Amino acid sequence: MKSNQLFLLPFFFLGFLSIQSQESEKPDKKTYTTTAVAHENAPVIDGLLNDAAWETVEWSSGYVENQPDNGTDPTEQTKFKILYDDKNLYVVFRCYDSEPDKIVKRLSRRDGFEGDWVEINIDSYNDDRTGFSFTLTAAGVKGDEFISNNGNNWDSSWNPIWYAKTSIDAEGWVAEMRIPLSQLRFGNEQEQVWGLQSTRRYFRNEERSLWQPVLPNSPGWVSEFGELRGLKGLKPQKQLEIQPYGLAQVDTYEKEPGNPFRDGSDSRFTAGLDAKIGITNDLTLDVTINPDFGQVDADPGAIALDGFEIFFQERRPFFVENKNIFDYSFAGNQDNLFFSRRIGRSPQGSAFGPTTAYVDSPDNSTILGAAKFSGKTKDGWSVGVLESVTAKEYADVVDVNGDESEVQVEPLTNYLVGRVQKDFNDRNSFIGGIFTATNRSLEDNLMFLHDNAYSGGLDFKHNWQERKYYVEGSAVLSQVNGSEAAITRTQRSIVHLFQREDAGHVSVDETKTSLTGTGGRFEIGRGGGGNWQYNLGGNWRSPELELNDLGFLRQADEIRQYANVRRFWNKPTSWFRRARLGFNQFSSYDFEGNFNRIQYEINGNVNYINNWWTDFGAAHKPRIFVNTTLRGGPRWRYSDENFWYLFSGTDERKKLSMVVGYVNSRASQDNFSLDRYEISFRYQPLNALSLSLLAEYEQNPSKTQYVSQQNFNGTTRYIMGAIDQETLSTTLRINYTINPNLSVQYYGQPFIFRGRFSDFNYVNNPIAEDLNERVTLYGANQIALDGNTYHVDEDLDGITDYSFGKPDLAFVQYRSNLVVRWEYIPGSEIFLVWSQGITGLGEASNDFDTIIDNQLLSERPQNTFLIKATYRFVL
Repeated sequence: MKSNQLFLLPFFFLGFLSIQSQESEKPDKKTYTTTAVAHENAPVIDGLLNDAAWETVEWSSGYVENQPDNGTDPTEQTKFKILYDDKNLYVVFRCYDSEPDKIVKRLSRRDGFEGDWVEINIDSYNDDRTGFSFTLTAAGVKGDEFISNNGNNWDSSWNPIWYAKTSIDAEGWVAEMRIPLSQLRFGNEQEQVWGLQSTRRYFRNEERSLWQPVLPNSPGWVSEFGELRGLKGLKPQKQLEIQPYGLAQVDTYEKEPGNPFRDGSDSRFTAGLDAKIGITNDLTLDVTINPDFGQVDADPGAIALDGFEIFFQERRPFFVENKNIFDYSFAGNQDNLFFSRRIGRSPQGSAFGPTTAYVDSPDNSTILGAAKFSGKTKDGWSVGVLESVTAKEYADVVDVNGDESEVQVEPLTNYLVGRVQKDFNDRNSFIGGIFTATNRSLEDNLMFLHDNAYSGGLDFKHNWQERKYYVEGSAVLSQVNGSEAAITRTQRSIVHLFQREDAGHVSVDETKTSLTGTGGRFEIGRGGGGNWQYNLGGNWRSPELELNDLGFLRQADEIRQYANVRRFWNKPTSWFRRARLGFNQFSSYDFEGNFNRIQYEINGNVNYINNWWTDFGAAHKPRIFVNTTLRGGPRWRYSDENFWYLFSGTDERKKLSMVVGYVNSRASQDNFSLDRYEISFRYQPLNALSLSLLAEYEQNPSKTQYVSQQNFNGTTRYIMGAIDQETLSTTLRINYTINPNLSVQYYGQPFIFRGRFSDFNYVNNPIAEDLNERVTLYGANQIALDGNTYHVDEDLDGITDYSFGKPDLAFVQYRSNLVVRWEYIPGSEIFLVWSQGITGLGEASNDFDTIIDNQLLSERPQNTFLIKATYRFVL
């Protein structure tokens, strides 16, 4: 009864808050009217205000402070002018500064946004949801982002071709831009009206001022823009860009005697092509043939003892650009119908057999080609279609007799994603859909994979009362088809675990050749306006839902309810600039109706008057049942948990800044605990040089870490143990920017994980509240270690009943990248890359110092040297 009362608290709280929000009057919409200029009379982009063309239009000013003190006069005022011709949009800013010698001109790579900067946002669709952002720093560094979802997504991977210069004089600084119309998207009306916003960062006061004032906690960004008028006779521009590349690469590594595949070095030469073709002004076709992403940072080190797949962010430029169009997250931050890292994934088959001596298997599947058709029409249709084909992959094998052969480890695979959304109701609502398909050409040794997999979904969102309130939802349907072995494998996977012995609603059916599942989400809340925001919602994933052929699904068979409330303080006081406090609650069930989890959390952050900051939070978890801990065994109960965290940082504008953080978790009866320590430093001794260092150390002991399953007198013994696990990682980044087009970057991360087991036990009553009833410890005379194997004589009859391997583990990894990037002309680049890597297993009985010495410093790393050149043809 108590749990039901707690469950109802969010409803009463939301009802109370619905009458508490204080309204502010929305600022009037501002308008700027531009005029056309003949192309031959257009301004020269040199950062100076000496072109006669600028005299044909008026300045617009009246910027208003947005942060920290919304609605007040800024410390320094800003003004701008806008012109256009038949090919370009021209913008000039005058950023006043009474102390021009103190203007901060920090260099960085593109999209660095360091120091003083000024920005223009253009909603050329005039749809109140999407926009194009162009930022220029006082040092002349460009930044550009595609804005979507009314400002909730800013895609910095969008890299249009445009031109800009800056200069500093006695009045402050000047920024001048030329933006080709081919880089924007707009309709063909005789007279256009575009959304317009401009932001200036006044670095010394960490102050943001806006041309079009926006209230704190506004329900969106693009929907609050002013207007740009006077655009007459513009003709939509069709974009056509072709970017071929060539690459030479050499890998060196320690020679392995006897292994023909590890002779000390490898080399390759390859070429490919990227193209961007404007089908219409609204819709673009992106094509890549034999893409290479050798200059992309490696994934950070990570270890998962829970059996689940680790989620890594997409880093490859072709898939990152416009990724928001294809996004379809529906039940959490990671669960998504489209996870682009499935394309070009590591081969899923294995070439190892009983007579295998050596294997050379590819690291990733080759992407033969990919095409992406995307854009948004003036009628409010957002469209995205992605098609990709990956090649058959073979591993070279040498057996114990010296005979060579090939074994297929990944089939020829076709991936397809289609996404569409339609705005209506004066852009306050949309409805959309998605379809994905994976089709494989399978051979005998890969029949454990699905022949094909399909998923689809519908989503919607409706805003009302000037977008303050919203309701949104989605629904998902999936189907996978394959051999009986493939579908049985899916049913038994960690995502599904149909073999759970205490589950009455699922069971393994080894005759099935398909699975069909559903999922979805529904949420209603207040997303903007006033000082309060809140929402209430729920999501579900049915037991047979399967998305991992082209999407990402961590776990099926869950129904979740959640509620969130946030209170904002945006008016600066004598000690803070702004602050937030939130309350979150969720509970979850499986499809059998088991009440598995409930959690209450309070969190917040404060930005102090000196620009230091603090993030904090705490949570109580009175009920934790997990269906996956015993890997197909019965539902498992963890002791109730409390956790809290505190992170704080200094002013990030200073040449030296730092962040320290601590996370603490404790379960009752010492079932498990967590202590996580983080400290980071960022130092910028020169405008062109920045260094950052992040060190993380974590202790995460548990008395009930899953180890193995063994048969004992016809029953299954679920064996667990006490683990003492520690993780240590350090990430170093060095950025040296010679000029906005030439930079040197270094990234290095050593990662060490160590887990040592003791106090082995077996599950007695998996849902008992008392930990001592949940498990039974082996006595000293019941278990013995022989080499790397534990032997158990549970009934003490002098005969070993079962055995399991010693689970102690030490994992060591070091990865680094040194990249020289030169954009020798706009859109065309040369990369020089040196990568190093060490990956291996250490000795868990050693301390960290010995592991670092033996498995890191004493090992010879693998080195990769490559040079990659691209040239961007704009036709």
